Amino acid sequence: MASSPRDDRLVSEFLEMMAAERGASRHTLDAYRRDLEDYQASLKAAKTDLANARPDDVRRYLNELANAGLAARTQARRLSAVRQFHKFIYGDGIRGDDPAAHIDSPRLGTVLPKFLSTSEIDSLIDAANQQDGIKGTRLLAMVELLYATGMRVSELVELPFSAVARDPQMLVVRGKGNKERLVPLSVPAKQALAQYITIREAFIPLDASGQPGHSPYLFPSRGKTGHLTRQMFLNMIKDLAVKAGIAPSRVSPHVLRHSFASHLLANGADLRSLQQMLGHSDISTTQIYTHVIESRLRGLVQEHHPLAHKKAR
Repeated sequence: MASSPRDDRLVSEFLEMMAAERGASRHTLDAYRRDLEDYQASLKAAKTDLANARPDDVRRYLNELANAGLAARTQARRLSAVRQFHKFIYGDGIRGDDPAAHIDSPRLGTVLPKFLSTSEIDSLIDAANQQDGIKGTRLLAMVELLYATGMRVSELVELPFSAVARDPQMLVVRGKGNKERLVPLSVPAKQALAQYITIREAFIPLDASGQPGHSPYLFPSRGKTGHLTRQMFLNMIKDLAVKAGIAPSRVSPHVLRHSFASHLLANGADLRSLQQMLGHSDISTTQIYTHVIESRLRGLVQEHHPLAHKKAR
């Protein structure tokens, strides 16, 4: 049973709504599209489609995900896409019920964010400082910016050059839903950025005459996106971790974002300010970092407090 033109149209209309009304980014839309395609494949195997799916079809799909060994968080993300899609076509009167409305989400354990210690961050930055050439200058600027601001990697690689063209004290970051936020820059980040800007032209694609053209991005690339990709930067960070003596599995752009947040909170930043700098729409998302600090404090007490080592009488 092939995917019906009607279902394809419904998915397209749903994605258009997410972009226009909720400001979903290209990456978010791509994720929704992939999740709904996976859901469609499950429905196709059961000889039904999006417009006719029943609650049992949604439950069966979740069971398939669990049996395939997908993490509970991944299952929950896909169910979220399915729920939002069915809520959309129900709200538009395309069908008279919502088959996903009463489906329970997989239970999620509390997963604390992974972060590096301040000494490990120093080692990473020192390793970036030792990289030669223009690529080393670029890498240092990106690492300093990421750790100084807590940006998402997509926000970093898509950062417009106009955001830093005037020696900024504050960086304007455009995040999820096209919402802008102000993030202060540290002195080391400003210095690394200033050095990078002097050689940025070397990364801009050449025009027809063989001269550097124009790029709106701070970190341009000759690839089809016009800017350095997330995957390219991830590979650069992994290589840098090896040179810094840190296991590559422990280092990623998101780990640097977590490190930024954890270190700020440990040094007295309040949750509301942290929420604003991270671009979280809900403070409950930011509160996960309080668990990190609490866990660390418990460990310190257990390790160093003299009463912690006394035997019970």
